[in-house]
Amino acid sequence: MRSPRPSRPARRSRSSGSAGGGRGAAPGGGLWLFGTHAVGAALANPQRVCDRLLVTEAEHPAVQEAMQAGGLRVAPEVVQRVRLDDLLGPDAVHQGVALLVRPLVSPALDEALERPGPVLVLDQVTDPRNVGAILRSAAAFGAACLVVQDRNAPEETAVLAKAASGALETVPIVREVNLSRAIEQLQKAGCWTVGLDAGGGVLDGAAFENRRVALVLGAEGRGLRRLTRESCDEIAGLYMPGDMESLNVSVAAAVGLYELARLGRLSA
Repeated sequence: MRSPRPSRPARRSRSSGSAGGGRGAAPGGGLWLFGTHAVGAALANPQRVCDRLLVTEAEHPAVQEAMQAGGLRVAPEVVQRVRLDDLLGPDAVHQGVALLVRPLVSPALDEALERPGPVLVLDQVTDPRNVGAILRSAAAFGAACLVVQDRNAPEETAVLAKAASGALETVPIVREVNLSRAIEQLQKAGCWTVGLDAGGGVLDGAAFENRRVALVLGAEGRGLRRLTRESCDEIAGLYMPGDMESLNVSVAAAVGLYELARLGRLSA
């Protein structure tokens, strides 16, 4: 078995600087995050560079959370709610707080694999809300990282961060140019790659005892691409006794992660 490829220098995630709703563009490649959980987690993340913090009240819960976690790295500016509405757009549920940040650095895959837990690989899942929800499940079930194809995955945005409810700051996103090559690297690093799709057996967490698993999920509707599917060690589907034949990709990721975690719960 050959050793994994040498690690590449860490890259910055791409970001359009948009907060969502067509507004909120920030100069210099920054972006506005909003919402209590997303902002509170960003303030608590020592790897996150924060430039400005706008709140509608001095004792905002996000500020209090950051103070309890060790202090603020940026002074809060108290503004009127209409200021945030104008900045972020009418559809942004900002909860009275917005934080101007720099995009997070995307780690190399072998660096992310130093963290324990299963791995999630997304094959051209482009909806930022789905990716955010998947990050939230990844954090809940102790996943090591999320691997995406750089050109066919959403950029870091406030919409993604809001859906992740803070998990964007705790689960690293690894951006790879070639997904099949990334799957090969996962296999060389000792991961058993399971394509979550129809046409295989039923995903059974007990079958992976003493194995580290990487779940590979495809875009909703299209599923896994042929080359991605062929790169996996096996294909497995979810047990669904009801009338529906498929699930939203973020729900499928959560069910798959739960199935992997179920073995540990039963043996605890």
